[in-house]
Amino acid sequence: MASELTVLACLYPDVYAVSMLDRDGPVPIYVQIADAIQEQIVGGRLRAGEAVPSEAALEARFGVARSTARNVVRELRERRLVHTVQGEGTFVGPMGIPRIRPKRALYLEIAHDIAAKIRCGKFRPNCSISSDTALMLRHGVAKVTVRKAIAHLREQGWVFTVPYRGTFVNEPGKWPSRESAR
Repeated sequence: MASELTVLACLYPDVYAVSMLDRDGPVPIYVQIADAIQEQIVGGRLRAGEAVPSEAALEARFGVARSTARNVVRELRERRLVHTVQGEGTFVGPMGIPRIRPKRALYLEIAHDIAAKIRCGKFRPNCSISSDTALMLRHGVAKVTVRKAIAHLREQGWVFTVPYRGTFVNEPGKWPSRESAR
């Protein structure tokens, strides 16, 4: 059973995250989510200096309100597991510990994710990709980050945008080669 749950968690992390919460039990939702993040920290999946999921990402992943996500971060700070740097995010460990920067900009991560879905056929040619709002929720980022990712995909030839209609997948002949897509 545990291995089945592990497989489900890997295949459908957002669905699994939402379903693991006991919304009717005595333990507040924010405490349950904080416990799950604490397990990741103690288990080494989140290392000292790494960013913990943003409030927007927690909101999207667990299907909770922004105030609940804010309470999760506050709870983790009170447990002295994380610290928050104004305008940068919340990081594992005490204040002053060197922060681990992502290897690549977040908008590039999002663009890479969308390009991979196009390549494997999840998004077909001439079909629209997810809306800005859906992408913002899925990745827990601001609209400007999503728009930068879409602009990057457009520059590479993965997608085209029709004003007031949306962004659509280009024909495969217009896609970049694997080497130039990185």
